[in-house]
Amino acid sequence: MLKTLRCISCILCFIPGIVTAAQPNIVLMLADDMGLGDSSVYQDFTGNSDEVQIHTPQMERLARMGMRFTDAHTPSSRCTPTRYALLCGRYAWRNRLKHWVLFGAQGDPMIEPDRPTLASLLREQGYTTAMVGKWHVGLRYRQASGSPAAAWKDADLTQPLFDTPLDHGFDESYITSRSHGTSGAQAGTKKNAAKQSVGPGHIHGRRAVGATGLGKKLVDQGSNAYVLTELGGRHSDHALSFMDKHLSDQETCGKPFFLYYACNSNHGPYTPDTRIGQVPVAGQARGVAGQAMDKRADFIYENDVALGRLLDYLAQAEDPRRPSQKLIKNTVVIFTSDNGAEKNHTTATGPFRSNKGSVYEGGHRVPFIVAWPEGGVGNGKASSPGRNSDALVGLQDMFASFADILGVTLPDLRSGAKGAEDSISVLGAWRGGTLAPRPMFFNDHKEAKDHAAGAIRLDNPRVAGVPYPGKWKLFFTAELLRQARVTPIELYNLATDPQEQHNRINETDLKPLKAFLTQQALLHRTIGGHRLVSFAPAQRIVFDWRTDQDTQRNPETILVGLAQHFAGRPAQDVTVTSGEGQARLRMTVRGAKGERTLTDQTFSPNARGLGLTGGRNKQVDSGQALLIGFDQDVLVESVAIVAGNGTCGGSYRMGAHAPLHIYCVDGDHDAQDQSGILSDLGVLKAGQVLRLDSSAHLGVEAPGQWRLATLTIRVL
Repeated sequence: MLKTLRCISCILCFIPGIVTAAQPNIVLMLADDMGLGDSSVYQDFTGNSDEVQIHTPQMERLARMGMRFTDAHTPSSRCTPTRYALLCGRYAWRNRLKHWVLFGAQGDPMIEPDRPTLASLLREQGYTTAMVGKWHVGLRYRQASGSPAAAWKDADLTQPLFDTPLDHGFDESYITSRSHGTSGAQAGTKKNAAKQSVGPGHIHGRRAVGATGLGKKLVDQGSNAYVLTELGGRHSDHALSFMDKHLSDQETCGKPFFLYYACNSNHGPYTPDTRIGQVPVAGQARGVAGQAMDKRADFIYENDVALGRLLDYLAQAEDPRRPSQKLIKNTVVIFTSDNGAEKNHTTATGPFRSNKGSVYEGGHRVPFIVAWPEGGVGNGKASSPGRNSDALVGLQDMFASFADILGVTLPDLRSGAKGAEDSISVLGAWRGGTLAPRPMFFNDHKEAKDHAAGAIRLDNPRVAGVPYPGKWKLFFTAELLRQARVTPIELYNLATDPQEQHNRINETDLKPLKAFLTQQALLHRTIGGHRLVSFAPAQRIVFDWRTDQDTQRNPETILVGLAQHFAGRPAQDVTVTSGEGQARLRMTVRGAKGERTLTDQTFSPNARGLGLTGGRNKQVDSGQALLIGFDQDVLVESVAIVAGNGTCGGSYRMGAHAPLHIYCVDGDHDAQDQSGILSDLGVLKAGQVLRLDSSAHLGVEAPGQWRLATLTIRVL
């Protein structure tokens, strides 16, 4: 695959000022469902015997070249929320996904058009960007008319897709929509028919390349047929083709590149390819002891072969921006996984409790290996022993780390920008340094009654000046992510109990620690992102349209009852004043339909919240909207929308930002129950408007019929 002919016009790459050669290329390879025990890189850490340990020589090669992390984590124990957090530097539960993964053959896009991603960050710095493999953060198709499709049912696969990775910073993409078994109908099977419902097969850019025009049927033969056992080689070929094209094209050879390579392996069903490049895969996995292994091991081995092919390419290709040097020297290469192993066995998960879908360590502690010789992350020599780090790192940290590499300032959240809300640079740890303690969340807990439960970890905290040495992890119920109410249920010290066997929640001498961690969990959940803690005030104001009472719940929470203040008032510019002196805040609320103020209607609050008289049951519906503004900058923490006897739907919009789909505290967003408060909306500048609109999102989704219960803000 490697081209030996170098683009003559790449002489331009050497002209000073076109691109700084200090910008490294970046290759981020993300495996699917891979635990620490699934790689021989971690055999000394997991304690697996040679007879059960899968041998992954290329992962070992990368580890010797760079840095191996033993305390690296995914922000969620499942696929979609981790991929969202990886790309956006933000926990997925701050958006609508409180647990599980995007559901169904479409899965509405998780990432709104104006949210920065790793790809858009790098493209703005002159990178060429490409995505290969498993996407699974949402798509939107088009109808035959070219309009956005509401769902899979009205999608015309012959039309270019409305929303793909190309809309989120990628110049090129060659993807499957979700896990490979549900991304398309297997070619040549009875399921591949006009009414098949498992996905569009291969998507190149905006095209479902296997579309036939015969309903949802895909092609059965040829290069665009969807064949599970050929995905490994196909994605690897696309990855190398992208780099070939980049290096030989006069328009791109002088730029750095970013390749996000998200493998379908080793998620079930286990479908290893016959070979990748010239290396056999199926039937070729071996244990460290040399024995043949099962098909799951072959699928893991497929990741190793694909990684080795990338490393070989980078080691052989000349860097057009650095004459006489190879690409590998100035390329950041990362290998990691989206969550723990799907197999609940110590061989796969290492010495940790549970596995994929769990907030116990086996669900989210994953391999993380990184090398970048030019940047001081390892020496790039496969003959060296490599380096190790036990620093706490998370995949949501990639955004800030990449920005740090490039010397780019993260989005200014205080000014109303969005992006990387939960991302902290760990570049120092890549280079062998230490990191300051900071909180980290993990969510999606199959052991809980409501899987939206999660945990927060904080190492070596000090409480009222008293140190509590250890790696403390506090579990809480789903109420924290859904309703911003924290109930602690389990407490572990991973430093002495990595298998989480001794719940210390009721130990008397740990009561101050439990209270502190509980407060930290509530603070970091409600404040909008880890990065907002530095400037957001402690005091919160909860405007409540269900009551008349004003209460001071605690020194940090004020509740303002508004039912009677709004009852029967014309739906135009009702003003609420809170506080005194310089702390005086004015909020204005009006009803609208489109751009027209509803001068002929009145507000109608009841026990569920605020509605409008013109709607059915005096709710907000029929295209009505509530427009809310303030005379000072505020951080909008959450909005509680109640469907009641109506329907959850419509969209919300902060200032000029892109609109997002509304979900409700009592309304599911999909079959897996994503109900909860609309949370972490960000900074609303003085004079801007928060719009809560019942109109059908994009004109095609279900309209809403609901009430506004509460609005929680912090005054900046």
